[in-house]
Amino acid sequence: MKKVIWALLDDRAGSVGQAKGVIQFLDKSKFDVIEKKIVYNKWAKLPNFFKINKLWGMNKKESSPLAGPYPDAVLSISRRTTPIARYIKSKTNGECKIIQLMKIEKWEAKSCDLLAIPKHDAGKLSLPQAIYVTGSAHRTTPEVLADARKKWMPVFEKLPQPLTTVIIGGSIKGKPFTQENALAFGETVRNIWEKTGGSILITSSRRTGKEAEETIMRTLKGIPAYTFLWGEKKENPYMGFLACADRIIASGDSVSMCSESCGTGKPVLIFMGKGWLGKKHKMFCQTFFDEGYACPADAQNAIGFSAREYINPSLQIAEAISQLF
Repeated sequence: MKKVIWALLDDRAGSVGQAKGVIQFLDKSKFDVIEKKIVYNKWAKLPNFFKINKLWGMNKKESSPLAGPYPDAVLSISRRTTPIARYIKSKTNGECKIIQLMKIEKWEAKSCDLLAIPKHDAGKLSLPQAIYVTGSAHRTTPEVLADARKKWMPVFEKLPQPLTTVIIGGSIKGKPFTQENALAFGETVRNIWEKTGGSILITSSRRTGKEAEETIMRTLKGIPAYTFLWGEKKENPYMGFLACADRIIASGDSVSMCSESCGTGKPVLIFMGKGWLGKKHKMFCQTFFDEGYACPADAQNAIGFSAREYINPSLQIAEAISQLF
């Protein structure tokens, strides 16, 4: 009989992408994955200590029902979904297994049966049920990229080659994406383009901010480009950007974006800026550099950099899940 897994999917695209990356590698003959939509309420921001085994942070009317029969395991994708996962486990007398993506507090981690923790976020957390991965799980696989390339290359092939994909993140908690860094990002992209020629495929995010986005685009004026900027009402070409790129330049504020980029096997150049990235962001960027998956965008060898291979922790996590049963 198949094991049933509930995947708790909230409104955070990066976390949802990680979950779906893992799900795609699970053996369909062994597991039946049911996606549960999670919508938060105002209490979700409270520390998890106040929500132990409770659904206080969840909007029950807008979320998927969580009534029995309960699953064999629950896939929790962030700190906010952890109390919900613990609630479900409590309804099964502890028989339901919790699979947790990303780091949580040690007192919560003890209730989990499997934790997949990025190396940069491990700190002093050492538990026998934890595995440590480079970057984060993601959906970028050779098969997905091949399909995206088939779909999008006819759209981009009229642009001058080679194609440089540019992925702009933005502000992170307590760290705004300043005009200084926006200008530096734009100049970094232009400097690389001046040496390689071709065109850029550029996308921004909600966190970029209008002013920073305008500064970057002004700096890149005149470069042949296909754009998908935040708020544009057209089909999202993001996976096509990854699939068709000859190289990728990504900002170092997002573990998900950098991990997805490194999942292509293409040369990935990461922009880190000044006074912007926190300690953990710098650590995960450095992990990619040390392991040969990416290169600093301002490094002397940035143009000639070649990734050693592609990386996707999703398969490693899926295999660990299989070993739970």
